This record gives sequence, C-alpha cells and structure tokens, in this order.
Amino acid sequence: MDREELAAFLRSRRERISPAEVGLPRGTRRRTPGLRREEVAQLAFISTEYYTRLEQARGPRPSREVLGGLARALRLSDAERAHLHHLAGAPPGPPPGPSREVRQSLLDLLRRLPQAAAFVTSATFEVLAWNDLAAALMEDFSALPPRDRNLVRRAFLGPRLKGGGPYAGDRLYGVSDVDAFARLSAQRLRATAARYPDSPEVAGLVAELLAGSEEFGRLWESHDVAAEPTLVKTFRHPVVGPVTVNCDALDITDRDQQVVIYTATPGSRSEEALRLLSVIGTQRMDDQQVDFPA
Repeated sequence: MDREELAAFLRSRRERISPAEVGLPRGTRRRTPGLRREEVAQLAFISTEYYTRLEQARGPRPSREVLGGLARALRLSDAERAHLHHLAGAPPGPPPGPSREVRQSLLDLLRRLPQAAAFVTSATFEVLAWNDLAAALMEDFSALPPRDRNLVRRAFLGPRLKGGGPYAGDRLYGVSDVDAFARLSAQRLRATAARYPDSPEVAGLVAELLAGSEEFGRLWESHDVAAEPTLVKTFRHPVVGPVTVNCDALDITDRDQQVVIYTATPGSRSEEALRLLSVIGTQRMDDQQVDFPA
C-alpha cells in the first residue's frame, strides 16, 4: 500500500468534483475546490474520521468494499478505479458491472458520420451515446431517462415504456428483424450475466425481463450464448416510410461496448430517406408520411 500516493490521488479526485455533480448544494463558505472530506465520506458510506486519515496518509489499508464506495463517490473512471485499487495494495477484481463510460474518440466518431445512424451500446444494450441521425431514425434518446434507453428492455417490455417518440406503442422502432434481435439480445445478455456475476444492474435487468416477458423466459431457458448478427434491417419510420439499412457492429473490447452503424445503399430510396431525416431531425411532424418519387 502506497499511503502517500493514495492520499494525493484521493485529494486530487475530490477537488475536481463540484457539489452540484453529486446533488449537493454548493454553499457559500467553501475554502477549497470540489467536495469536502465529510461529503466524500458520506457518499462512500464511511466515517469522516476514516476518510480524513486516508487523505493524511495514515489510515489502514481499505477493504475492497471501502474502495468500491470511494470509486463511486469520486466518480472514478474504470482506469482510475483500477489505479485506486493498486495504490491501496488490493488489485481490482472483475469490474462491478458493464462500463457506461464512452471514450471521447468514439463520441467524435459518431459526430463525423453525418450520413450514417450510429450509436454506442453497453453490454446490457443500453444506448450510451448517439448521433443526430440515430435519434431521428429511432428516437430522441436525450428525452428518455437512462433506464428507458435500453434496447433489450424495449424489445421485450416496450409497451410499458413512457413516451416512445415517433414509434409510440411499437415494440422496437418498427424494425423488420425484431424476433431475430430478441433472440440475439437474450443470448448476449446471458453471456453478459456470466461476465458480471456480481452486478446488481445485470441481475436486476434479467429479473425484470423474466418477470415481464414469457418470450424472454423461453429464450433465457435455452442457455444459448451465440447468435448470427443481422446484416440488413428495415425501419418502418412513421414520417419517411420504410428505411432499409446495412448493419455493422464494431466491438470496443476494453469497455465491453459496441458501436452500431446503420448505412443505406448509395443511390437507394433509403439513402434519400436518411438524408431527409438528417434535415428533419427529431422535430415533431403532424403531416402524413412523406412520398418519394418512384
């Protein structure tokens, strides 16, 4: 355990977080930037005295539970969490759950694909990031709470979701391969559950799907963990009509994420539809479906 480095690391992470980021009032008498020690201790569910001793390089070796609490309280990235464990002399075990942190280079990539609908999903099929065309083709994910951005939840429990965007009441954005996607997502989710056996998020999602969907229960009981990906699918968009796209998924292995990219065949009617969606965006349109020339 490197007490001096651990203390310096904790201080540096504490000072970079504003009270508003963790839902605390800013107050008027803050003598140092970031959070106070007692606030970090409260968020990590440890005593202020114990946390203070850690920052003063005179505390005992923290347990994995304490390190996990500090990582959550200080909003550490995966790399920072691993570094914290190494400084404390307790190399990290498996990650507690699928990563939601999307690399900046991937966010930049999404913006640089204006003619493709592209988004990033976690190992539990949560949509973590997206570009404007993906929002126009599917739905405005920014208008949804994070739990409702989950594609597998929508595929099996879609009618229960609030809102729903242009596809309100539809199971999964009017896609042609909804049954194939359901099989794929159930099989991938079983593999995810094996990779994150201690994740409350994964266990909770599986339990919710088992309780709410007989179809998911049947697929789950098959114990299959592999499926052929869909290479082409069609969205029945309520404004521009059917949009057929090529589907490519790029694995981001260090984050256990995927970048999904939908592109239309050049010169096709679907390419025209995507071009129109890029102009329309997510604004509401009350007119009937747009007709394209034959």
